Amino acid sequence: MADYLVRATAANAGIRAFAAATRDLTEQARRAHDTSPVVTAALGRLLTGGVMMGAMLKGEKDLLTLQVCGDGPIRGMTVTADSQGNVKGYANDPQVMLPPSKAGKLDVGGGVGGGMVRVIKDMGLKEPYVGQTVLQTGEIAEDLTYYFAASEQVPSSVGLGVLMEKDNTVKQAGGFILQLMPFAQEAVIARLEENLSRFSSVTSFLEEGKTPEEMLGFLLAGLDMEVTDTMPVQFFCNCDKKRVEKAVISIGRKEISDMIADEKDIEVTCHFCNTAYTFTVEELKGLLKKSR
Repeated sequence: MADYLVRATAANAGIRAFAAATRDLTEQARRAHDTSPVVTAALGRLLTGGVMMGAMLKGEKDLLTLQVCGDGPIRGMTVTADSQGNVKGYANDPQVMLPPSKAGKLDVGGGVGGGMVRVIKDMGLKEPYVGQTVLQTGEIAEDLTYYFAASEQVPSSVGLGVLMEKDNTVKQAGGFILQLMPFAQEAVIARLEENLSRFSSVTSFLEEGKTPEEMLGFLLAGLDMEVTDTMPVQFFCNCDKKRVEKAVISIGRKEISDMIADEKDIEVTCHFCNTAYTFTVEELKGLLKKSR
């Protein structure tokens, strides 16, 4: 099943819902950054949450950034998504290894630790919207659930999961976001809570061969769900050498002059996709002229 995202409404638009299958994009992030299993799980969850939150944006050029700043050994993660289903991200320390949690699962909460989650929405206004809340568990799904309620005042339920193969590749990944609108009836809320209580987990559902539509069908059973849109999603970085050139120019004439004096090529690596760009001494001389 190729990665994709589903949008739906239910209960006469009293609920809006998103679900996604994200195994391929999570595996691509794992390969790009050579992440350990626990970091793959943490970053995969954040990428999945990010791509669904990106789909909530209205404008074609709108961008969403999720920053998890924790005191755990991973030290933080950053994910950026647009409204077109593209998402990219990285962990500050991709190689963290930890023993399993008490439940025998990958200890994402232990890797992330305590700290903050920050949501930045750049919608073409003078200033971006910035919301920030305290991490609740470091497990990402609970942290985003709390963010929606505390920062955006939208009661939500977020489920995220990544399941690994024995060879440490990604077996399953996906998630859902359910949000209650202000006019949602008490009976609707009660039925949604009942459905959630019977839901096992995102990865076990995907392991059974179920689709994002079927996931939402289970979660929104009895609430007249209507799928409104489906969209492919992917790990995609828009970096190129021209963009990296601008970054090199921005560091200043003195620093570029020092690099030229070393008489060695330099390599600049993109944080988001780990692509390396080489600049020769001659190219650096050209960038020095442009920096005037």
